[in-house]
Amino acid sequence: MRKNSLKNTRINGEVQRALAEIIRGGIKDPRISPLTSVVSVEVSPDLKTCKAWISVLGEEEALKSTLAGLKSASGYIKNQLAKEINLRNTPEITFIMDQSIAYGVNMSKLIDEVNKDGSKEEE
Repeated sequence: MRKNSLKNTRINGEVQRALAEIIRGGIKDPRISPLTSVVSVEVSPDLKTCKAWISVLGEEEALKSTLAGLKSASGYIKNQLAKEINLRNTPEITFIMDQSIAYGVNMSKLIDEVNKDGSKEEE
């Protein structure tokens, strides 16, 4: 199976949807922030490993505690994923922090500030 085949793309989307549901509703760990989202998922062609990019809205401490909570719950997450998605192999999940959403929010704030300052100068 090629890396970007249609089947692999479909599996990536299904695993991403299932992971988001499991993280949102299945894990009771208080370390995991409720503002956690699964940005992207990449399952290897042999279905042995999976990289999941996770984004957490909040300060640095929330990022670290959420990542620690997800790593400690990885066995439970893999078990739930196996129940939800019928794959030949259930992949080992590696969680990676993705700062793109936080970066976008920060850039939006900076742009709004510049626009606000520019409109004051025109008056």
